[in-house]
Amino acid sequence: MAGILLRSFVLLSNFMFSMSYTLHLPTNTEYTANFSHSSLLSVPKNLPLQTTILDLQSNNISILVMSDFSYLLKLKVLNMSHNKLSELDSSIFSLNKELVYLDLSHNLLAVIYGQFIEGLQHLDLSFNHFNSLSMCEVFKNLMHLKYLGLGAAMVQKSDLKCFQSLRLHTVLLELENLSHYESGSLQILSTLKLQLVLPKKDMDPYILLSDAVNSAQILELSNMNYATTHIDAESFTNSRVSDITMINVTLSWSNIVKLFQAFWKSSVQFLKVEEMTIMGAIESEYFDYSATLIQEVMFQNVTITDYRFSQADVYTFVSEMNILSLTVTHANVLFMLCPSKPSIFRSLKFPHNALTDDIYQDCSNLANLESLMLAWNKLKKLSKVSSMTTHMISLQNLDVSHNSLQYETGEDCHWPETIVNLDLSENQLTESVFICLPTTVKKLDLHSNQIDHISWEIRQFAALEDLNLASNRLKDLPDCRPFGNLVVMNVAKNSIQTPSPDSLYSCATVKAIQAEHNPFQCNCDIREFVYREKESSARLPKWPESYRCAYPETLKGTLLQDFHISELSCNRSLLIVLIFLIVAILTLSLFCLCKYMDIPWYMKMIWRWTQTKQRTKNKWSTQQNLQQNFAFHAFVSYSEHDSSWVKEFLLPNLEREDGSIQICQHERNFVAGESIVENIINCIDKSFKSIFVLSPNFIQSEWCHYELYFAQHKVFTENSDDLILILLEPIPKYLIPARYHKLKALMARRTYLEWPKEKGKQRLFWANLRAAITINLVESDDELIT
Repeated sequence: MAGILLRSFVLLSNFMFSMSYTLHLPTNTEYTANFSHSSLLSVPKNLPLQTTILDLQSNNISILVMSDFSYLLKLKVLNMSHNKLSELDSSIFSLNKELVYLDLSHNLLAVIYGQFIEGLQHLDLSFNHFNSLSMCEVFKNLMHLKYLGLGAAMVQKSDLKCFQSLRLHTVLLELENLSHYESGSLQILSTLKLQLVLPKKDMDPYILLSDAVNSAQILELSNMNYATTHIDAESFTNSRVSDITMINVTLSWSNIVKLFQAFWKSSVQFLKVEEMTIMGAIESEYFDYSATLIQEVMFQNVTITDYRFSQADVYTFVSEMNILSLTVTHANVLFMLCPSKPSIFRSLKFPHNALTDDIYQDCSNLANLESLMLAWNKLKKLSKVSSMTTHMISLQNLDVSHNSLQYETGEDCHWPETIVNLDLSENQLTESVFICLPTTVKKLDLHSNQIDHISWEIRQFAALEDLNLASNRLKDLPDCRPFGNLVVMNVAKNSIQTPSPDSLYSCATVKAIQAEHNPFQCNCDIREFVYREKESSARLPKWPESYRCAYPETLKGTLLQDFHISELSCNRSLLIVLIFLIVAILTLSLFCLCKYMDIPWYMKMIWRWTQTKQRTKNKWSTQQNLQQNFAFHAFVSYSEHDSSWVKEFLLPNLEREDGSIQICQHERNFVAGESIVENIINCIDKSFKSIFVLSPNFIQSEWCHYELYFAQHKVFTENSDDLILILLEPIPKYLIPARYHKLKALMARRTYLEWPKEKGKQRLFWANLRAAITINLVESDDELIT
């Protein structure tokens, strides 16, 4: 199973390497025909002539003939891996002049003859059944070849001499079934990178390793599964290699230490180990760390089969390395020792382990450390993380993301003043974390925590330029006043519904704000945010497609830039002013209309008529007892100068021909022989109402004033409402003599009827007046002399 995974990895890495460094496919002009995993027995016929990429991997094709590809003149990439080819005439590709990538790996090839086309850049023949590499003559003309994959059971110098003329970038040499190797053969190869798949058999790979480190600058060793091996460190001293990667390593602890010791004294500068299994017991081993060129060591996916060992032996081996960079990942590391003496470490990376808060407490030998990564561990207290870094006086970058960090108010935090990049993402921190943070930080990542607000009262972070608060619980944009030099802020995926104007104002100097994917409430309050960002869309990197309404439900999914609401709906003051203006205009319009049509006069007359009818109805029961005393409906008092109006208009319109209204007039109803005053009093007493026709002439008449006085006296003494005033002509107050103060008072407090000059209004005037004096008179045997 491991072998299958290894082959797949090698194939994939080779393909990706070649495609990225030598080819640039596909492009918009490429046509791909994919027939992989189709159980084909032969190459499909009549493929499109424009085909440039043909994938036939993982089929059952056993024979290739020239006609299979001769018409595909634009073919550039052909993948025939994982088929059943046993032999190949390379001349079948002679017409495919544009072919640059050919993969024939994982077949049954044992024989190749002919000549490949000169333009090939990538050729993979690994994982086949070649006994030797004697067919290398077929490669002599491939002067453009950059990648070559081969494999054989026997490797001899004579078979590799033809490769000396080629300037290869990468050579994959698969030696899983190696039975014979001639020392020095690998050194004949002229390549920058050598990928070496070591033999499966339980053999000592020492000779291969000795040649491999002197054959290329970059060396990739796969399938190192040996119980014992002989390693001579001196043979690696003058090596050529500078970069070594070991994949799928299964060795004893003793052999690992010996192998590292050999590399430590060699020309190696970069050393990486992937998928390493340490077999057997682990005991303390001597290691000479002096005089090395190695700058970086990486361990990825480390497994220890025997857990009954002193962990200090392993941790000491790692912590004492005098290198610049150390990475240990996916190794289940529980602890890491502080170097016993001042270390030159500048970068330490321990992600995906089981480290706790106790790591590097009171460690003063990491003064040169600039970058520390402890992501995906078991850290819990931020205050202890800060104390861990106290003596790391050169620390600039700290990554403690993906832990369970918390901070409780009151805990002391002590950071070196050199920290500029701090990653605290994917933890359990709240807004109190800002009490603990170093103020020197320039880039701060707090995404995916539990921060729901940031108070403006926190300390000033004058150096902060980049703040990531995405995926928290913020309900508003944070106040930017504590971050005076902030350039970029990320508040995406929070709970911000409506950014407040105050927050927007405080963040006006921030050049880029990422606020996408928040549940925006599309209402009046969000208009200022939308307006500001429309004016400066460069501030929102993903505007407008990632900014949509979440509420109300009717607007859900609407782009914020497409959301519109009127100013009137949002500005209460403007709405009040507008309503006031509308009411004022309507009132003015109604007033003008009423003035033009004289509606107030009609309303006033109708109102008086209604009141008169109501009073008459209310008094009917009491007046029934008095009706036998009334001989007239009304007594009329007027000036002689107004007698023409009374006779021509008043009497005819009130009395009519039917005699239903009886009016007491002094000319016809005063009794001869009685005094004028006595007649006035009798007429007023015998009349239901007293009508006074007021005009400037009226106030000049002495008798009219007497009549008014007696009528007013009856009003007060009998508590009746029998006085009716008709204003025939307007009477200015200054014309009324001072001695007629009762007339002034009466006109000031009593409602009177105005005689309308317009004929259209006179009918309503007479109707009101008749209604005011209407009463059923009881017939009496006594008749007044007319």
